Order: sequence, then structure tokens, then C-alpha cells
Amino acid sequence: MTAEPITITAGPIGHEHVDTTTGTTATCACAHEDSEAIILDSRTIPHAIRHAAIFGALEAIQPGISLDLVASHDPLPLLATLERKHPDVFSMSYLGSGPEVWTLRFTRIA
Repeated sequence: MTAEPITITAGPIGHEHVDTTTGTTATCACAHEDSEAIILDSRTIPHAIRHAAIFGALEAIQPGISLDLVASHDPLPLLATLERKHPDVFSMSYLGSGPEVWTLRFTRIA
């Protein structure tokens, strides 16, 4: 496998995001709207980094925003870790529950 070069160009002026760790405000140039659906299909993420990628995505969303997680199994260990690390930060509901695909909606509440 060879590495593909990437080109970074200036995008359109975007909206502002508040960094919850520092409290600073920055303008985002991603050109997306906060109202668009965020769907993370964990089945495509290598197992070795799957939980880290999911936690990173969840930590990146702002209060009031939802992320739909698609998984190949009921992610009970991930849910237990999320509740231990971030109690009362997310609400969660099942949109679909197996037997081959589970879909969970996480909404950041704090």
C-alpha cells in the first residue's frame, strides 16, 4: 500500500465551535451544518482503535448534538466504559438491536 499525498486548501468560512476544555471559541472551516446527521459505522474501524475512535467522536460533539453509532454487536462493554468515564454526559437509545446490526443514538446532554 502506498501513501497518497494530500492537499490542504482553504475552505469556506464556517461556524464557530467552543472548545470545551479551554473555553476558547474558534471558527470551523468544515462547511457542514450542525443539523446534519452524524453516523459512525464502527464496523469499518480496525478493532485495535475502535473504542478510542468512538470515544473521540463522542467527546467532539457539542451538547444537543446526536451521534448514531452502528455496530456489529450490542456494545455493552463500551457503554459501561462510557458511563464510568463520562457519567450523565450522554443520553442513549437503541434505534435497532440486532441480530446482525445494532444502531445506538448518543445525544450529548452536558
